[in-house]
Amino acid sequence: MIKILNYEEVTREDIFARTVPEMDVAGIVTDIIEDVRANGDAALFAYCKKFDKADLGRLQVSKEEIAGAMEEVGEEFCAILEEATGNIRKFHQRQVRNSFVINDEPGKVIGQKVIPMDKVGLYVPGGTAVYPSTVLMDSIPAKIAGCGEIVIVTPPNADGSINPIILAAAEIAGVDKIFKVGGAQAVAALAYGTESIPRVDKIVGPGNAFVAEAKKQVFGQVAIDMIAGPSEILVVADSTCDARYVAADMLSQAEHDKMASAVLVTDSMDLAKAVSDELERQLKLLPREEIARTSIENNGKIIVAPDLTIAIDIANEIAPEHLELCMDNPFDYLDSIRHAGSIFMGKNCPEAMGDYFAGPNHTLPTSGTAKFSSPLSVDDFVKKTQFTYFTREALGKVADKVAYFADQEELHAHARSVTIRFDEE
Repeated sequence: MIKILNYEEVTREDIFARTVPEMDVAGIVTDIIEDVRANGDAALFAYCKKFDKADLGRLQVSKEEIAGAMEEVGEEFCAILEEATGNIRKFHQRQVRNSFVINDEPGKVIGQKVIPMDKVGLYVPGGTAVYPSTVLMDSIPAKIAGCGEIVIVTPPNADGSINPIILAAAEIAGVDKIFKVGGAQAVAALAYGTESIPRVDKIVGPGNAFVAEAKKQVFGQVAIDMIAGPSEILVVADSTCDARYVAADMLSQAEHDKMASAVLVTDSMDLAKAVSDELERQLKLLPREEIARTSIENNGKIIVAPDLTIAIDIANEIAPEHLELCMDNPFDYLDSIRHAGSIFMGKNCPEAMGDYFAGPNHTLPTSGTAKFSSPLSVDDFVKKTQFTYFTREALGKVADKVAYFADQEELHAHARSVTIRFDEE
């Protein structure tokens, strides 16, 4: 059963409590990265055989495999992928930043260039579920940004294949290359390059603890989007909500993995008890009941607050990956939300809308990092560089000020680099 906590009695430790497995992830990942750096493709083939039970002849997915996948997936699902792609593209096109130039003073030009990254690597998880949605969410912003090459890595099945809906989504999104490798070894390959897999400038996408640790260890060698933790949902619901809907929404994240966290904050003890009962009833209906039940029992909780204002305060403190405002007047509270990865408004907008179809990105900050980071966006696939131009006359007007500033920092060579241009005068 899920824990029901009264706000007056709950502690900070209660709110943030989550079961964390103990394992030497860092040490294992370090060894894998060093192996891939030293042995390249040979190490990748060996890890595919060891972890995925796949004896591969080549790492890159062929055009024939992609064509076969498109046919196998069929027109109906491809049409849904196309429509979702359109929604995601429409949202992310509004994020595009433009270069700018300022030349409003004689002899002076300053500006900023927005430049897409040359190569980016997208990690698409395998394991207990299939994620074509991740393919779309990670690749479409990169495509809009104008990245030169977009590469996907994803774990193979034991027969060496990739799930056809992953390949179909990649083809529709315009991915350039797909490689059959997952885990920390895939991250290492993208960071350092191998005979088959190109070295990239940035790695994005969620994964398990080993993938997250690998991204952490290669950061600096390449850029990364974030260190993604287990999935989270927090539902703020008032007494008018249907307990069936709330429970279903909580389970939509609990079924991801046993480490996922599903939290309800409500001002109604009656709703809290009804949702607890509904969770138990609906758990028994899920094909992934074992995963979801472990998540709910270990990491789920219901917090009963005295009013919705305090419920919103709790949500801001937790800073969840997904936040649902299940009430008739969600826009009344929108301005009060300061920390959340993505917000789902009202009683008819389950978090699954964001996962697949609505348009906003579903690669989101977890583990409270929404307090200082943002969802994946077009910004993640560009970099900015500045430029400055002065004529001699324009420099002369401010040379003494710049030199004086530098002298105050006791960086006299800085000052001299300005004044030397006028010594002959």
